Amino acid sequence: MSKTNLTPANAYTYGGNLAMSLPSNTTYTADDYWNLPDGERAELINGQLYALASPSRMHQKLIIELTFYFQQYIKSNNGDCEIYAAPFAVNLNANDQTFVEPDISVICDPDKLSDRGCEGAPDLVIEVVSPSSRRMDYIRKMALYADAGVREYWIVDPATEQTTLYRFEETDAPAIIPFNQDIPVGIYENLQINIADLLQ
Repeated sequence: MSKTNLTPANAYTYGGNLAMSLPSNTTYTADDYWNLPDGERAELINGQLYALASPSRMHQKLIIELTFYFQQYIKSNNGDCEIYAAPFAVNLNANDQTFVEPDISVICDPDKLSDRGCEGAPDLVIEVVSPSSRRMDYIRKMALYADAGVREYWIVDPATEQTTLYRFEETDAPAIIPFNQDIPVGIYENLQINIADLLQ
């Protein structure tokens, strides 16, 4: 199928996210993902397309500040990792079955980067929670990222002013860090980020 219509008239709410209204015997594919209408974004998970809502101002501010902070650190330390903010396609298992668009992706293996985006799991993924994405970010994507081999996953939640931090290589138990406390970055030994300071 091509030029999939993701307008609200053809959608329903699933777990707080806008999802396609699909017949039970229909499965979407990578071709559908890559042929979405201009201006419409979605993620492909288990054969279903999940439309991405327009972000709030605070959502965008957090993405910009975090991306800039990481970028400055990488450049000043002559790092090899690259950072990308959404929209940026991540072919999570490099098998054309799952395409997600994390708010921020840090990729340290250049062989995973292609003209399409990232082919495989990023080293670090950051999702900024929106009211419509809460269930997806905390539950579904957490499991997806853990299974795919993402090393570190942050869930930055402006509503609670907390970051839930997973380091899947070390433990399945998350750390919950208030915005006014420093977050130690697992993939960089000498880097800490205080989100409250970024927002000042």
